[in-house]
Amino acid sequence: MDLLVCLKRVPIAGGTFLLTPDNRDVETKHLGFGISPHEENAVEAGVQLVEQMGGSLTLLTLGPTDAEEQLRSQLAIGASRAILLETDGQDWDPQATAAALVNAINAEETKFDLILFGAESADSAGYQIHIRVAHALNRPIITNIKAMTISDGTVKGERVVGSERELYEAPLPAIVTVRDGLNIPRYPSVPGRIQSRKKPVDIKKAEPRVPKLEKLHLTLAPSKSKSAEILGQGEAAVPALIEVLKQIGVLA
Repeated sequence: MDLLVCLKRVPIAGGTFLLTPDNRDVETKHLGFGISPHEENAVEAGVQLVEQMGGSLTLLTLGPTDAEEQLRSQLAIGASRAILLETDGQDWDPQATAAALVNAINAEETKFDLILFGAESADSAGYQIHIRVAHALNRPIITNIKAMTISDGTVKGERVVGSERELYEAPLPAIVTVRDGLNIPRYPSVPGRIQSRKKPVDIKKAEPRVPKLEKLHLTLAPSKSKSAEILGQGEAAVPALIEVLKQIGVLA
């Protein structure tokens, strides 16, 4: 069984975000990068399917040269090879991104039985790349699944809706988007990291397209953190302290 997982290089959550002087991009000089949690589950699902059924697992990403680092980290988990569609580092709009992925998939000699995406990227959370790819490739798609099985040329996926689960089936070849919780992603071992250096990463220059969306500016969300507050000096601070304790429910 031949599988493909599409990834995106994203800033690691928890860092402090700054904007470039023109307020149109995130300043990335001091940020760490990884992939989205949903995509970690997608890679793990692909590795498990190859272990169970045989075949190959290919990774595909659109991004800057540095995105090879994220591909290598997932190759260390068990993927067979990777494809990097190299850009100049600028974010592409959903239409252009989906078109580049579709072109790369169609150019492959391997006609993948299953293409996996994370349900959404951890940065922009656009939630539309996989839909566009499925439409362009004319393949059925199941989104937001928390459980998946494959048998008799069919993929079955379970989606959590409130306290219930919905079951979907689609014939292969198909596209599936997964959410975190589908499995527990493994950590790359030391031998896996060593082997990943020898695995092929096919770097291709992505052909830019005229964007159909124009980014005007970005705005940072207001910080909810508060600095230390001085309530007063000595006995004068006691009434203010009591009021704070009442506000947080320590005192009635």
